[in-house]
Amino acid sequence: MLRFVDVGREFPHKRTASERVEDFKEIYAEFAGSRAAEQAARCSQCGVPYCQVHCPLSNNIPDWLKLTAEGRLEEAYRLSQATNPLPEICGRICPQDRLCEGSCTIEQSGHGTVTIGAIERYLTDTAWNHGWVRPLTPRTDRGQSVGIIGAGPAGLAAAEALRQRGYRVTVYDRHDRAGGLLTYGIPGFKLEKSVVQRRIDRLVHGGIEFTLNFEVGRNASLEDLRGRHDALFIATGVYKARDLKVPGVDLGHIVPALDYLITSNRRGFGDSLPKAKDKALNAHGKKVAVIGGGDTAMDCVRTALRQGAVSVSCLYRRDRDNMPGSLREVAHAEEEGVHFEWLTLPTAFQGTRNVEAVRLVRQRLGLADPDGRRAPEAIAGSEFSLDVDLAISALGFEPEDLPGLFSAPQLATRSSGTLRVAPKTMMTSIEGVFAGGDVVRGASLVVWAVRDGLDAAEAIDRFLLAQKATPAQLAAE
Repeated sequence: MLRFVDVGREFPHKRTASERVEDFKEIYAEFAGSRAAEQAARCSQCGVPYCQVHCPLSNNIPDWLKLTAEGRLEEAYRLSQATNPLPEICGRICPQDRLCEGSCTIEQSGHGTVTIGAIERYLTDTAWNHGWVRPLTPRTDRGQSVGIIGAGPAGLAAAEALRQRGYRVTVYDRHDRAGGLLTYGIPGFKLEKSVVQRRIDRLVHGGIEFTLNFEVGRNASLEDLRGRHDALFIATGVYKARDLKVPGVDLGHIVPALDYLITSNRRGFGDSLPKAKDKALNAHGKKVAVIGGGDTAMDCVRTALRQGAVSVSCLYRRDRDNMPGSLREVAHAEEEGVHFEWLTLPTAFQGTRNVEAVRLVRQRLGLADPDGRRAPEAIAGSEFSLDVDLAISALGFEPEDLPGLFSAPQLATRSSGTLRVAPKTMMTSIEGVFAGGDVVRGASLVVWAVRDGLDAAEAIDRFLLAQKATPAQLAAE
């Protein structure tokens, strides 16, 4: 260990920008075993591991790095998956530069971080290849069932943890494939779909039932599901796009980011799409503008390049240092040919039937707003236009009206529309109905959704055990 002084930071081989924009395959190759061990040996094994502290799952990173450096890969894998049911997925899509790697002690001392995410991915991919990933096997049969609404990362994490505890688990999802945003929201160049599917297959083989093309409120009410199960967990995420409130927003070919990404992923699956929708949501041969500066915006600009856009511009109202997305993703986008218009704000869209141009005004950063970020201010006389054939709005997501959609007016929400839960139990205002992930915390990271899914499974387990306990057992506690 402690080789950070003489060994530099290294990532797996990254395909050239000109090569990778030709397809939707992941941009990084896998670490060679010797390289992974060498990189893991850079860990300083610090007494207070800030990488672990700043990981939402509290992954025991220094210990599995040490085992990797020693060549004890199966043990390293076992340790990495002990706290994370989706390690190879988090290794691919977590913004490590803002979490574990951004907190790495040797990074702070100027030696460059250990490339933790790449090693995490390497360990689990190696485990799959060598048959170390064990089947999901319940410890016992509890004789009770849990229904999970939403097959995204929070729902999948909760389903696995509950099934391990011996509950019968049914996962309901509105889409025709499980995985939520892992399947339909995140492009293949960040997360190939076979990686998600093998996780889902493991859950199916472990006895978890998936009921797809199922919408609560249309196929059954929330109360109907309460009658089928002993407890429910709502993990629907947030899918409603934030509105662009400028003149001309109703013109054709101005589309929400999620509609665009879902259609692209469906095209990758080979699904049959309506011809008009396929054309409207395809960047091929078009001048594309993406409004927003988060990771979803980066997914959109990089997808548009791979679809054969003539040009791709990202319009963001703040500067590079103040954008919410991963700077690593920004660097990938710049390498691939995306043009960034920093400090610009759309004021109107122009066109006859479809959008033909976006009107913009230059911004400068003024005083800090309540969340500590400097607020953008328009610069008088700086207006200009940009020709576009397709505008994609990536301003973030808000919760849907779940009480209305679920025919459950008693389901309490916050002013933001997210579900209100008890902090310690994660239970909603309805007895036996729990919630977690983005539908509670707002649009956030996959790793936080996984954390919530695991915490919810523990809370549901406590609740159901208490339901079955005798008065004498309760008194003893």
